Amino acid sequence: MSDQTAKAAIDVRNTSKIYGRDREHGVVALDQVSLTIEDNEFFTLLGPSGCGKTTLLRLIAGFEQPTHGEILLFGEHLEGLPPYKRPVNTVFQHYALFPHMTVAENISFGLEMLEKPAAEIKPVVDEVLGLVQMEQLADRKTDQLSGGQQQRVALARALAPRPKVLLLDEPLSALDFKLRKEMQVELKRLQNETGITFIFVTHDQEEALAMSDRVAVMRDGLILQVGNPSEIYDRPAKRFVADFIGDINILRGSVVSSQGDKARVRLDTGYEGDAGLPTGSDDLGDAVSVAIRPEQLSFVDDAVEADLSGSIQHISYFGSGFDYEVLIPGGETVTLQLQNRGAGQHDYAIGDEVHIAIGANSMQILSD
Repeated sequence: MSDQTAKAAIDVRNTSKIYGRDREHGVVALDQVSLTIEDNEFFTLLGPSGCGKTTLLRLIAGFEQPTHGEILLFGEHLEGLPPYKRPVNTVFQHYALFPHMTVAENISFGLEMLEKPAAEIKPVVDEVLGLVQMEQLADRKTDQLSGGQQQRVALARALAPRPKVLLLDEPLSALDFKLRKEMQVELKRLQNETGITFIFVTHDQEEALAMSDRVAVMRDGLILQVGNPSEIYDRPAKRFVADFIGDINILRGSVVSSQGDKARVRLDTGYEGDAGLPTGSDDLGDAVSVAIRPEQLSFVDDAVEADLSGSIQHISYFGSGFDYEVLIPGGETVTLQLQNRGAGQHDYAIGDEVHIAIGANSMQILSD
């Protein structure tokens, strides 16, 4: 067993899941995926509906079996091991609490099913109630709780058996925006305090970036990129990743020269500058797509200082700032994002001719 495997909480090796007879006559939900998730890591599987993220979670939990490949938990093979024998617990989107039971009874129920001695159960229930800050509501029925409180009970119940890995399948999707934000902070705090490996599934990009140590972006049963939130956001390797994670401008250009992980590119507008290269970019070709985040663009007064020029076509106000859509030469548009300076005021209007500077180290070449 390698040192890397020994340290890994989850090691997914060339794993596929096909629903149906074979690839030709079935649905390929997961396609030869390999992934290592470290112990004590908050790891997020991110992607649109149907990309395979919940399928991968169910394979780890044991609710499904892989068609091909293998999955190891702390170096031990999981093949043939039923869910109840895996040191893994799952928190689902629908919490499935027992409404006729109190909070404490819901938490202790799972421990009783595991045949834990009665003398051990109460201290554990008290401990996890403290973790989720629900001590005062231990005797309340769960149907008398708010959505956020029910979420905490579901977490406490999942944490009570002290699993080595906690799987969370879109557990915040039913909460309103403000409560969802609060629970993001709460989940990260719980992961830090318990030291348990969390594997979180979501389609919400902001949620993934805010909570995760690392993120795997998925599409069509494949993992397109794995990295920490900064790498995923600032250095997307593929066009889909760039498009899916936040707002992005994608412009046409060509490679002038390259060295190491950087290339000199010339945009079709005529601007020339340095851009990051995606991993494995040996055969990009001359024509490339270049990504620039809207917040990496800024207005400048002097045309001499400008990298791009154009006319404002549309302005969107979103409270904390403004998006300006600018038509540039060649028929392409770029979106520039500025923070609100107060009272919803801005200095530009639709139709204004403007000059734009591109921030240093803000361009990234994308592969398909």
